[in-house]
Amino acid sequence: MISVLGSGAFGTALAIAFAKGGDDVTLWARNADAAQTMRDTGENPRLPGVKLPKTVSLTAKFADALTDVVLLAVPMQKLRDLLETHPELSDRTLIACCKGVELGTQLGPVAVIRDVLPDATPAILTGPSFAADIARGLPTALTLAVPDENTGKALQQRLISPNLRIYRTTDTVGAELGGALKNVIAIACGIAIGAGLGDSARAALMTRGYAEMKRMAQALGAKPDTLSGLSGFGDLTLTCSSEQSRNYRFGLTLGRGEAFDPSITVEGAATARAALARSNAMQVDMPITQAVVAILDGGLQISDAMEMLLTRPPKKE
Repeated sequence: MISVLGSGAFGTALAIAFAKGGDDVTLWARNADAAQTMRDTGENPRLPGVKLPKTVSLTAKFADALTDVVLLAVPMQKLRDLLETHPELSDRTLIACCKGVELGTQLGPVAVIRDVLPDATPAILTGPSFAADIARGLPTALTLAVPDENTGKALQQRLISPNLRIYRTTDTVGAELGGALKNVIAIACGIAIGAGLGDSARAALMTRGYAEMKRMAQALGAKPDTLSGLSGFGDLTLTCSSEQSRNYRFGLTLGRGEAFDPSITVEGAATARAALARSNAMQVDMPITQAVVAILDGGLQISDAMEMLLTRPPKKE
C-alpha cells in the first residue's frame, strides 16, 4: 500500500494511476468535507468525469495515511509546514511530487525533506505531466530521482502503472531544479504570447531559458544529462506550450494585462524570486528569471523587459 498526501488534481491523478497499477492507495485530504464529497460522488471536482477506483481509500485522518511509501502532493511552499507538523513521517520513503524552490531557504523539495526529516528516505517524482492526462489514463513519462540506486530501482518497479512510464536517476538536484526552473520560463513564454510577441519570441525564450536552467543546475552540482531529459527539457517543452499549464496561463494574463485567479497556485512566481536570490549570491547569470521577477514586482514593463533582453551584449551560443 502507498499513500498520497494532498487531494488536489495532481495528487488525485497519481492515486488513480497507482491504483490502476494494482496498488491499494490511501489519498489524504486536509479538508474532511472535501474527502467526504469525493466519497459521495466518486470523483474529485477538479477532475470532472474521472471516477476514483475502489482501491483508492479517502481519508482526512493523517494516521490512516502513514504507509511505508508516501507521496507528497502539496504545493512547494507548503511542504516544510507539512513535514514539520507531522514528524511521524520520519523513517519512511517520502517522494515529493511538487516543483519549485522554497522562498527564504532557496532549497528544492528533496533538500527540504532532508532538512526537516533527516531520517527519511527522500525522492522526487517529476517530469512533463498534466493531472488531467494522468487521471484519464493517457500515456505519461516521469523521472523518479532517488539518491540510492537500489532504492530507486525498487521504487521504480513499485510505481510503474499502465499509463505511467517511469525513468530513474540518482541526480535529485538536477531533477528538482529542472522541474522548478521551467515554471519560470513558462511564465516568460506566456507573457510573450499574451503580449502578442509571437511564436518566434517564445522559441527564443525557451531556448535561452533552457541554457539558463542548465547554468544554475550545473553550478549546484547537477548532471548536464538530467536537464536534457524529462525533468528538464521535456517538462520545459510541455509547460511553455500548453494552456493546461498554470504558470503559462499566468504569464498569458500578465501579457494581456488581465487579472489572474488568486486562488490558483502558481509555483513559478515564488520560484523565480527564490532562484534569482540564489543566482545573485552565486553570480550565475539568469537574465530571463531577472526579467520575470522585475515584471512580477511591477518594476519593469513588458516592452522594457524585451528591450533589456534584446540589447544584451552579443555572445557565442
